[in-house]
Amino acid sequence: MTQKTTLNEWLNWLEGLHASAIDMGLERVRQVWDAMQLKPAFPVIMVAGTNGKGSVCAMLSTMYQRAGFKVGCYTSPHIHRYNERVAIDLQPVSDERIMQSFAAIDAARGDTSLTYFEFGTLGAMHSFIEEKVDVAIMEVGLGGRLDAVNIFEPDVSVVVSVDIDHAAILGDNREDIGYEKAGIYRPGKPAICADPQPPQRLLEHAAAIGADLKLVGRDYSYQRMENQWSFQMGTSRRHALPMPALRGGYQLGNAAAALAVLDCLHERLPVGIGALKQGLVEVDWPGRFQVLPGRPLVVLDVGHNPHAVKAMVASLRQLPFAENRYAVFSMLADKDLSAVAELARGEFDGWFVAGLDMPRGQSGADIAARLQALGIGKVQAFVDVASAWQAALSAAGENDRITVFGSFHTVAEVMEARQQRI
Repeated sequence: MTQKTTLNEWLNWLEGLHASAIDMGLERVRQVWDAMQLKPAFPVIMVAGTNGKGSVCAMLSTMYQRAGFKVGCYTSPHIHRYNERVAIDLQPVSDERIMQSFAAIDAARGDTSLTYFEFGTLGAMHSFIEEKVDVAIMEVGLGGRLDAVNIFEPDVSVVVSVDIDHAAILGDNREDIGYEKAGIYRPGKPAICADPQPPQRLLEHAAAIGADLKLVGRDYSYQRMENQWSFQMGTSRRHALPMPALRGGYQLGNAAAALAVLDCLHERLPVGIGALKQGLVEVDWPGRFQVLPGRPLVVLDVGHNPHAVKAMVASLRQLPFAENRYAVFSMLADKDLSAVAELARGEFDGWFVAGLDMPRGQSGADIAARLQALGIGKVQAFVDVASAWQAALSAAGENDRITVFGSFHTVAEVMEARQQRI
């Protein structure tokens, strides 16, 4: 076992530990999980979905924490620091906590090679067990069936949405992707599907294994009113609920999925109406249609696939009128830029596009050329996101709007550029 004295040393080492960054399958992670007996005594909530899973995790974490429970939450990717992925009571854990868990994983794995994500997933659960949390909320990284998070046994599983992303790995259609995501369901356990059009293969898999499937619109429902909403699941009815603090019309569906989880675990983890409402209004999840205060109006959205960008566009249209609408945009090379551009075509009067200097990144000039080939005008290319952001700020007046989107990395670099100016 190599001695490492900082978290950055660990993370740099992890990046080279396995031959490929993505290597689907549970065989390797199962060997280490079994050797360590990482079998928590507390309830585990597993959340998958093309989009929305992080928001559901954030809402659940906040409501349970406000109810007085000690909450572990594992999400990915991070925006600024790796520690964001492993939170206890809404706060990123310390470098020391992560390093202790990493050392335990490394000592137990023997000759088993693990990917960066597999290692981190085992490390997160080790931290939650060591810190004796009351509940762990685990966000699936990619797909579901073969994702490292699925090595654990969930008490409730949620598939928030099903759409096309990571097509080369999960399939190029909703049916195949739905089957992959349904892999987190368990026999006899609550299996929530918040997608209003669940794929047939998801339904068939849930039935075949005997999961307790709960569908939005059939087993639970929600209704929006002017400034509040209501939720119903079986005999449980909750009225006059506050709108979620997270912006975007789609967040109400995410909130309803979170409330369905609360109802499923109510006997083990009771949450009163006060904590529930407090969680809805106090939840914080940066970069998810985040509208910043001040002028020009700035929107940060990590949307990086067609499903997410369609939702972002719908939410942009609910915002007040802007004289000029600018995009600060960059996207990884393996994402569906053509579909995203088509959805966002009419939403921006100017595009400031940038390169991402990383694996799977592409240059601003290449992105600009592709957008122009698709018939999108007024596109300017920049070497990096910070430069594109500064150019957009210079161009925008106080009655204009800047939307930053296309990748977690795009939003992170703008956040960092803004922080440096403060």
